[in-house]
Amino acid sequence: MTDENSTISHLSVAMTTEEIDNTQTTGGNSMTSSSSIGDISFWRCAVIFIGVVGVAGNALILYALVASKQHKKHALIVNQNALDLFSSFFLVVNYAMEIRHIRLTGVLGYWLCMILFSYNLYWIGTNGSMVNLAVITIDRYLKVVYPTRSAKWLRPWVIYSAMAFSWFVGIVYNTLFAFLTSAVIDGVCYGGVIYESYAARVASGIFYVSFFYVLILAIFIFCYGRILVAIRRQAKIMASHNTTGSSTAQTQSKQIQTNVIKTMILVSTFYAIAWLPVNVNFLILSTELIHIPYGEISYHVASLIAFLYTSANPFIYATKFNPVREVLTKMISCKKNRVQPTDVPART
Repeated sequence: MTDENSTISHLSVAMTTEEIDNTQTTGGNSMTSSSSIGDISFWRCAVIFIGVVGVAGNALILYALVASKQHKKHALIVNQNALDLFSSFFLVVNYAMEIRHIRLTGVLGYWLCMILFSYNLYWIGTNGSMVNLAVITIDRYLKVVYPTRSAKWLRPWVIYSAMAFSWFVGIVYNTLFAFLTSAVIDGVCYGGVIYESYAARVASGIFYVSFFYVLILAIFIFCYGRILVAIRRQAKIMASHNTTGSSTAQTQSKQIQTNVIKTMILVSTFYAIAWLPVNVNFLILSTELIHIPYGEISYHVASLIAFLYTSANPFIYATKFNPVREVLTKMISCKKNRVQPTDVPART
């Protein structure tokens, strides 16, 4: 796609001229270009605000995890917040750059389009976060349903490899997608709209929705379903053998584990709800089952809900995850104590 004539020929196969003028898609999901929402400044401001909240919130949660010394015990949750922080940051960067209407030219313009303007970096963090969420679910499943075996299986190197795998999937998929379906035309980056054929576009849409939504959702349902059954069974066993000399440390450990599971179930449920509208919309656009104008407000609303997922996750951890909540409570208490007025002796 380095040759402009080749690019234009591919473009004419995949989309009509009118669609190209009005559309720019990204990573796994389509997004309206700056030309079609240029008059809706509040939309950009809203997305930038969501991104800023996501950056601040995820950074604060990461700090709380380190301060509470939980970052080693919950390395996968740390990775989750790091990925969300990464995607939130580049969400802000991408939408802020749209305001500037930067014209891309030459080799530098090509690489900026492939890496940055195609939303490649944003989707690396977002899709990596999706995979990592599935990894956390499997980790919880093994620890609860197979506690003895998981102690042998889930070695530190396995956990770190799983964390790296989440980044690897996001980087490989989105980089390949950007380079195969993006191009610079007349100084504008068209990311994710150039396909060799209609069949390629349909295959891409079905694969993305199947892998990054349906498969991950299936993992949530299976694993947390089995986890809840196992917890109830364990509770019945403990109740039947309950004695006054039961270990307090063991009880506390169970409470922490249950707290983590409840937090991740809430995060997973929010994921399923928040990403459903965008994935349905993307699948419809890819297969052309129903004609939906690219500039329609329904897509903007669906995108906004998806963006909210990343920025709202920190609030779930802050309210549901006890170690994080304790650190944040102490921070708020210290801040209040500092701003309290001190007694000033009266003048004589």
